[in-house]
Amino acid sequence: MQSIHQRIAEELNVRPQQVNAAVQLLDEGATVPFIARYRKEVTGELDDTQLRTLEDRLRYLRELEERRESILKSIAEQEKLTPQLEADIKAADTKNRLEDLYLPYKPKRRTKAQIAREAGLEPLADALLADPTLDPEQSAADYLNTDAGITDSKSALDGAKQILMERFSEDAELLGKLRQFLKQEATVSARLVAGKEQEGAKFRDYFEHDEPLKGIPSHRALAIFRGRNEGILTIALTMGTESDRSATHPCEQMVAEHWQVSDQGRAADGWLREVVRWTWRVKLLTHLETDLLGEVREAAEEEAIKVFASNLKDLLLAAPAGQRATIGLDPGLRTGVKVAVVDATGKVLDHGAIFPTPPQNRIAEAEAVLVALCKKYDVALIAIGNGTASRETDKFVGDMIKSHPELKVQKVIVNESGASIYSASEFAAREFPNLDVTIRGAISIARRLQDPLAELVKIEPKSIGVGQYQHDVSQSQLARSLGAVVEDCVNAVGVEVNTASAPLLARVSGLNQTLANNIVEFRDQNGPFRSRAALMSVPRFGAKTFELAAGFLRIANGDNPLDTSAVHPEAYPLVERIANQNAREVRGLIGDSAFLRSLNASQYADEQFGLPTVKDIIQELDKPGRDPRPEFKTAKLQEGVEKVSDLREAMVLEGTVTNVTNFGAFVDIGVHQDGLVHISALSHQFVKDPREVVKAGDIVKVKVIEVDVARQRIALSMRMDDEVGARSARKPAADAPRGSQRAPRQGASAKQGGNSNGTFAQLFANAKHLKKR
Repeated sequence: MQSIHQRIAEELNVRPQQVNAAVQLLDEGATVPFIARYRKEVTGELDDTQLRTLEDRLRYLRELEERRESILKSIAEQEKLTPQLEADIKAADTKNRLEDLYLPYKPKRRTKAQIAREAGLEPLADALLADPTLDPEQSAADYLNTDAGITDSKSALDGAKQILMERFSEDAELLGKLRQFLKQEATVSARLVAGKEQEGAKFRDYFEHDEPLKGIPSHRALAIFRGRNEGILTIALTMGTESDRSATHPCEQMVAEHWQVSDQGRAADGWLREVVRWTWRVKLLTHLETDLLGEVREAAEEEAIKVFASNLKDLLLAAPAGQRATIGLDPGLRTGVKVAVVDATGKVLDHGAIFPTPPQNRIAEAEAVLVALCKKYDVALIAIGNGTASRETDKFVGDMIKSHPELKVQKVIVNESGASIYSASEFAAREFPNLDVTIRGAISIARRLQDPLAELVKIEPKSIGVGQYQHDVSQSQLARSLGAVVEDCVNAVGVEVNTASAPLLARVSGLNQTLANNIVEFRDQNGPFRSRAALMSVPRFGAKTFELAAGFLRIANGDNPLDTSAVHPEAYPLVERIANQNAREVRGLIGDSAFLRSLNASQYADEQFGLPTVKDIIQELDKPGRDPRPEFKTAKLQEGVEKVSDLREAMVLEGTVTNVTNFGAFVDIGVHQDGLVHISALSHQFVKDPREVVKAGDIVKVKVIEVDVARQRIALSMRMDDEVGARSARKPAADAPRGSQRAPRQGASAKQGGNSNGTFAQLFANAKHLKKR
């Protein structure tokens, strides 16, 4: 295992001791957030990014070691393990290299080469390869075997050819050279499947597309693979020489050179060249093409997952509007706008439906209901989902706010991606068993404005809609990566034990869904927790769990003022020592910036608490439970611009970045269809990675460069001096990931009229006399 640790240390450019310590902690069950925050001295201050990379590489290299041992055992059992082969296998540093070495010894079905060897034809193959001056026909005559079906020279030579083809194609050194050559020189060629022009129109940019294998970006690779999977495209690896049928393929020449086959006019030279040709075309081409395209897909998926993870992190750490009473509106047309009122803590106070949008247009009635709700519950925010009818609803709410300035309420368009997934989930059904799924969606919209992180953790990460080809990548790898992002975000912010939902608690370091459910159940039965120590009374909440979780759990207004901070309970004695040595109360230390800045951290460091930990604790005491998320801001959408057809070239608009890909950023400008700012239009400077300029949730100013109403495509630029119609702002349709186009929300129809009892029933009764405007 030391070799694995050494390799990881070299890759991360850290000391092996740091890797050893981190691996030991991970193997003991510690989480990355816990190690990064509370075990800095042990790991030499490895941060969460380094630890995530270490964790991934450790998994890969351990799988490699496990496969290596399996291969060595298999070859040894065949009694074919030579010292040189064993050394080569132990030196293999990738799974591909390992499998290349194992290929000749890998158990396989009975091959033509094996049948030929059983017929006694291997000496013939060896002889012709060793001495090309031999006449193949004459030599083959000595190997006829009627019992084995070898009745003439042709059948004998065919058998010898199969033996050499298998030998040539299973040579690990040759495979390595060919693979490396193709990686550098081959071209990915995509072609249209005949007759699929109309069906595959969205892939038309790839109907006849050639691109160097080594430079193909992940989004184009995944678009091409999707086209193949849908039966629209074929994919092949090609070389420039293939247009010249008379030219020898360079890989074929490499096979010949490796096995020292050359045409010198000798008797067997022609036959050996034929063996080489067949080896390349029949054995190696398909094998290597499959391998290399698989590598391209794997790399593209890895990059797509990285993009998704980055967007998800930005979205989860988006600014919360805070604990203020909020109305959530889930817009609709025929079924009306679903309404939910939640208090500052997210508790549902009221719900129903209003009908200010076409075809009913009951605007006055809807306004009366909404105004009454705002006054009754002292509402500060109105969250409007950005799905169908959102702009119509936004305009209606804007008019209402203008007519009633006394309300002092703010409206905000909220990205509702995944709300329908939550509303139909098992958790939502348990949380609101008596509510329609559409009302649950409105509740989710309100809550995600108050605290995006707390609400979005209830949704499967891949359903949040900020990915790039998320349906085309390895789902297990995607889930693992996104799960790590959610865990990091939740623990970076911290969780209030007495108000958190079970899905949020389940993402805390050291906890799982069962423990989270136990915490909520214990809280419901016994009232709010008064201290972190009280968590030990929760069933199955043991000492190890407490160690991993306690620092990330917050208890506001509890018995111990430190319980509301990120100071771990194991460090409470240190804080008390600092207080005692300065004749202060612990409670008096918290927030006293001048005093805390005057402390010399090194005076309090000892064998148990090193300098990094002491510095962290002093910083935390200065601003206990500080939230790393930015200040809350919203985009101001332009009135009168509600659908794609309302857009005009050269318009300058404000919008919210919804998704960042390798080729640009998608921006919600309020027309139900995100516009694309191509990477070349993000800045006047060269941009290698769009995330260097923007991230999901950013408020940006954009210029409309081109509008294609028929295809619902909008080209935008963040460079205000770009000319309309500029090519730099355009991008092929097939490059756009599915997440860039908003799908209609799913869910059951609203129950018209909302509640049969309570505020909504009274409000509708009071509004009946109002006429449509």
